[in-house]
Amino acid sequence: MTIADEIERLHRLRDAGAITDQEFAQAKQRVLAESLPPDSVRESPPRGSLEQQTREWAMLLHLSQLLGFVVPLGGLVAPILIWQLKKDELPALDAHGRVVLNWVLSALLYFLGALLLSLIVIGVPLLLAVVVVSVVFPIIGGVKANNGELWRYPLSIEFLGQR
Repeated sequence: MTIADEIERLHRLRDAGAITDQEFAQAKQRVLAESLPPDSVRESPPRGSLEQQTREWAMLLHLSQLLGFVVPLGGLVAPILIWQLKKDELPALDAHGRVVLNWVLSALLYFLGALLLSLIVIGVPLLLAVVVVSVVFPIIGGVKANNGELWRYPLSIEFLGQR
């Protein structure tokens, strides 16, 4: 029986008066939860909890790198400030700060290398690639941080080790 068939059966039972609206909602939720892979059913922590605050600040930490496209050096200064000001209050944020700073320094090195190589033309597409991943990686990192995951940026050189 498919998910749609099962939900249709539940609708018929509710319409016939065999189950209440509350029982229908619970059964429907159970059917939907059983159909999803275990990793996709992820409840968000209660609002205001330490874990929720960590998720929000970690997402902001990752996305603050994009400030560098608006304010010169903002993508370097803002993540460092957020990390240093909040890492004692939210200990799980320390790992995110290390990942972000490793990526910022790596991207800076890649950018300088591509800039030098642009003298012999091959650096121009490399510069474009560095700019694209410097936008995409923080967004992916921010989304994953909001889901409670720590995502290590690909191509990131590990200047700061993990604790």
